[in-house]
Amino acid sequence: MLAPKSSRDSRESPTFAELGVAVEICDALAENGITHTFAIQELTLPIALNGHDLIGQARTGMGKTYGFGVPLLDRVFDDADIPELDGTPRALVIAPTRELAIQVSGDLKVAAANLPLSIITLCGGRPYEEQITQIKRGADVVVGTPGRLLDLCQKKHLSFDHVSVLVLDEADEMLDLGFLPDIEKILSLLHGHPHQTMLFSATMPGPIVTLARTFLTKPVHIRAESGDAQQTHSSTRKVTFQAHRMDKIAVLGKILQAEGRGRTIIFTRTKRSAAAVADELAQRGFSVGAVHGDLDQKARERSLSAFREGTVEILVATDVAARGIDVDDVTHVINYQVPDDPMTFVHRIGRTGRAGHTGTAVTLVGYDELSKWQVINDELSLDQPEPPQWFSTSPELAQALDIPEGVSDTVGPPTKVLGAAKRSGSRGESPRGGSSRSSAASARTSRRTRSRKRNPRQGGHR
Repeated sequence: MLAPKSSRDSRESPTFAELGVAVEICDALAENGITHTFAIQELTLPIALNGHDLIGQARTGMGKTYGFGVPLLDRVFDDADIPELDGTPRALVIAPTRELAIQVSGDLKVAAANLPLSIITLCGGRPYEEQITQIKRGADVVVGTPGRLLDLCQKKHLSFDHVSVLVLDEADEMLDLGFLPDIEKILSLLHGHPHQTMLFSATMPGPIVTLARTFLTKPVHIRAESGDAQQTHSSTRKVTFQAHRMDKIAVLGKILQAEGRGRTIIFTRTKRSAAAVADELAQRGFSVGAVHGDLDQKARERSLSAFREGTVEILVATDVAARGIDVDDVTHVINYQVPDDPMTFVHRIGRTGRAGHTGTAVTLVGYDELSKWQVINDELSLDQPEPPQWFSTSPELAQALDIPEGVSDTVGPPTKVLGAAKRSGSRGESPRGGSSRSSAASARTSRRTRSRKRNPRQGGHR
């Protein structure tokens, strides 16, 4: 999302209106405090509004959504090259996860508040019948995930025959999640008629470059930063140290009481770890939500909504589940476990220090994760191959993260995790690396029983 004008230096940044965006869209954005463009938007809008194919590259949190969303809406609303609306899709946005699809759809609806356009979201975790009904009612803009879009299309419920604008959002993540074959099938369905394609991504790995060369027509490649720019936000303070796995929860308890801490995302590698960490924090009195693969879609959406609204300020999440979290004022991101690769690290800490805000990214490196951290350190030139060893009682920890003296790792009586999954009898993974207490208890029970207006263009009205 974008930042209000007051939170950024707009002296050299043009407004959406100055770039020729429809007045209806400009007014809708202005009602949400959005008037001036970010770098990626300033660079892409003149090209995208004219219908050219493009590749937009910028780091997470730098405004890619409206970089493609604003010209998409503008063209569908009033472009002579796009057929009149008849209830079939004129624009298609493909996102790698259901959470990101929902977030993108929400952002588009904000910008399209004054437009006579229907925007729907099609992704897994929702009943087919409900989505088929939405399609039949009419959909001018469709936002969805690859699998569900392809499935609905193959079953003849959804047609791409009149799609004039196609967007691939977070293309590198679709590659990582194994969606490339589905993407290629969808692109092949659109290859028979002219359309504009915009590909947006934080990174450009080889297969994505090949995809762009195959399906885009003379695309303009736009980067919102110089080639040697840091891949992590300069506005993010990075604190990295080695932590013993038996002490990590106590460390979290202290960090979560740091001065100035607001919305916080804690990342784990696995869904079991996410559930266990959330449980442990709730036992220590923290108000916490969880977002991971063991939760159904409604539970995930409840947790994400509560986090966005500020009802819950702590969210424990896995990487895939957190892809749709787009909140500008996340003050802290905590890597409870070291991610598997450098780009996951970039995406994680990109959730803070966004849109003109400052942020803090904390990484807890387990003693057995040091080699994995060193790969990330070398790839991103972080200059910290051997992080210091700190404990929850270390004064260095308190000093580095502004933790008040004498705080405990417990803040009150136990609470309930928002979005907690129902427990099964299978063994779980605890924050300490073994079976969680709840999973162990379930296993014992099992043994006993056996049994979510128009603005004039420069040069004339288009």
